[in-house]
Amino acid sequence: MLPFINGLSEKLASRSRHVCVFVGAGASRACGLPDVAGLEEHLRTSLSGESLAKFEYLLDGRNLEQVLSRLRRIAALLMDTTDQVDGLTSHQARDLDVEICRHIVSKLTINPSKMDPMLRLASWAARADYHHPLEVFTVNYDLLVETGLEGLGVPYFDGFAGTMQARFRSDLVEATAGEERHWLPAFLVRVWKLHGSVNWAWNITPRPSVVRLGTAVPEDQVAAIYPSDAKYDESRRVPFVVLQDRLRKALEQPETLTLITGYAFGDQHLNEMIFEAARRRPRSEFIAFCYSTIPDDLAALATTAPNVQVASPAEAILGGIRADWDPPDGAPDDVWAKETFLLGDFTHLTRFLARSSPPQAELEARLNELLAKAITPDA
Repeated sequence: MLPFINGLSEKLASRSRHVCVFVGAGASRACGLPDVAGLEEHLRTSLSGESLAKFEYLLDGRNLEQVLSRLRRIAALLMDTTDQVDGLTSHQARDLDVEICRHIVSKLTINPSKMDPMLRLASWAARADYHHPLEVFTVNYDLLVETGLEGLGVPYFDGFAGTMQARFRSDLVEATAGEERHWLPAFLVRVWKLHGSVNWAWNITPRPSVVRLGTAVPEDQVAAIYPSDAKYDESRRVPFVVLQDRLRKALEQPETLTLITGYAFGDQHLNEMIFEAARRRPRSEFIAFCYSTIPDDLAALATTAPNVQVASPAEAILGGIRADWDPPDGAPDDVWAKETFLLGDFTHLTRFLARSSPPQAELEARLNELLAKAITPDA
């Protein structure tokens, strides 16, 4: 196990590497927020009457994101008619969409006392100092990543320009190094939200688009969370399409190091992009940290692609070989404890990352101040 940890430290220390971090719902859970399954349960207890009945009907055989996509498809298909699909008119579908989004937004309110992991991720991002921009991809809707970065004063770019109703700038997202007119400095951390955000709103007029608001989407509006094919018809270049292209291009960049954390590999479309990049770029490295057991599809890839490493609490796949961890001597207690490898937990991984870069006095002081407030939020 120690050779794996030492090798990871060496990879992170190489300033010439292009580094990406892919963040899933496990990161949100580490900060006290629910994943998609948790949001579904929250909606079951928050909705009532006809809304609950329709939600349960639509959820049968689908997950929450698929329900939202279907509601938006119904609303678009039946617009200006009184026809019904799944017992819903266009107006009823939109109303249920708004109600669901309202409950999702309210549930994803951040508790400052649980920000420790994101603050440590931000402290690492601030000190990484890579030649290429650090790119953080996330499928989470919450504002945890942004809150952590802003708490430590780390500059970042999320694809939008502006504050109150920021417009999406696909030209800046798609730019590559060497394009002086559109290329942004490397010190700006890139934050790409592949499934939207609680502060993204659909702007219907004068031209359909998505805007990032300065606060969460109002209760009477549909949040732009999870891509909807109905919206693709209105504009092929909405953020969802562009950001998925950005992920594909980032993974295709030669000798990229991609850390995958908190992600259960439940999105087949994103899995295909990751797996294809791993096969096409044998000199790039993909390290997946699993909170529990290793997903079958990921295991099948890792045992045939040596550039894919997988670490779970009880076992790992390294160099194509799957085996249990050997109990190490002298491993830090936030890496190995009670016969368990801990970095599959986002909290422990961010602690490891935070100490992998040289400390900076001012940044460390700010981090310690915020962590102290997180421990005693009423102080």
